Amino acid sequence: MSSVDEALALIKRGAEEILVEEELVKKLESGRPLKIKAGFDPTAPDLHLGHTVLINKLRQFQELGHEVLFLIGDFTGMIGDPTGKSATRPPLTEEQVAANAETYTQQVFKILDKEKTKIVFNSEWMNTMGAAGMIRLAGQQTVARMLERDDFKKRYKAGQSISIHEFLYPLVQGYDSVAMEADVELGGTDQKFNLLMGRELQKHYGQDPQTIIMMPLLEGLDGVNKMSKSLNNYVGITDAPGEMFSKIVSMPDSMIWRYFELLSFRSVAEIESLKVEMDGGRNPRDIKIELAKELIARFHGDEAAENADKGAGNIIREGELPADAPELEVELGGQEDMPVSAIINKTGLAQNSAQAKDMLTNGRVKVDWEVVDAKYRLSPGEYIIQAGKKKIARVMVKK
Repeated sequence: MSSVDEALALIKRGAEEILVEEELVKKLESGRPLKIKAGFDPTAPDLHLGHTVLINKLRQFQELGHEVLFLIGDFTGMIGDPTGKSATRPPLTEEQVAANAETYTQQVFKILDKEKTKIVFNSEWMNTMGAAGMIRLAGQQTVARMLERDDFKKRYKAGQSISIHEFLYPLVQGYDSVAMEADVELGGTDQKFNLLMGRELQKHYGQDPQTIIMMPLLEGLDGVNKMSKSLNNYVGITDAPGEMFSKIVSMPDSMIWRYFELLSFRSVAEIESLKVEMDGGRNPRDIKIELAKELIARFHGDEAAENADKGAGNIIREGELPADAPELEVELGGQEDMPVSAIINKTGLAQNSAQAKDMLTNGRVKVDWEVVDAKYRLSPGEYIIQAGKKKIARVMVKK
């Protein structure tokens, strides 16, 4: 396998889509260090593991010898990214942008090589563009083209307002690629319209169009929704080691390989070896602990990773499954479902049926973190059940 083939295999790992792969191959074959762009609007001060999917890919490009341009959109941050929004988002103040940007730069160097990273702010060129330059830039696209964007289209059809300045966001993001002469731009799958705008504007300004690499949006600990603080399904990279450990170990087994592919720096061969071990009967919890320790070491150091399980403690926090929580099984015995009272009784989460009834009556039983009552029944599946303040388990209900 040639060095280009090896590099391409690493670049493609976990990527959702590459536009255009043939162009990327030619750029890699040139042998020159490529300019790799990724833009981040400093709209929130703290990063979680979902944000690091892109940053991990930047790290891989660094390892391949390319130049990483970490763009902080201090100018675009004051517009407000309309991507996926159902309403106009209020722009940030200069003070908010500056404070969040400072936090970003502190956090990303836990992943990126500081010596090989260039931090860039798009205010450098946008503040000097002036009104005439902005009008010329706006002249590169039509309203009809902007309304092809899914979120704008939906809002327009629903009669919801779209501010004129929101149309400027993808234009400015695209112009960033022109100003930086980017060879490659990374972004999430929800950024496709904006990323393509960069290609179009580069062509207009006589540059070779950038290759686009779109990374998937990482699902949160619920295994369903995009990782988000608002949904409380996230792992923050500044979370305490014990908290990170508890969260990662509590994720559904179905998400293990997704997280390894997008978050781990282990080789494909190592991950395949772990898959063989799990298929051979190794406890999935052990595999999750390996991932937890790798990630904790990245953000907090090796010693913290080794002792993280001790820091997890025995306090049951909302959305967190303690590392020592037991895994229990209940057989339905031919029934389609079973009352939750019977299940917590059978598993020992309640001392007897009377205590089970009492806890349910007083709202002290939760299934997957939601309070349930005595009418609640469970069908076959895997659940996290908490009975009272101290007893919690992962329960597998089988036919």
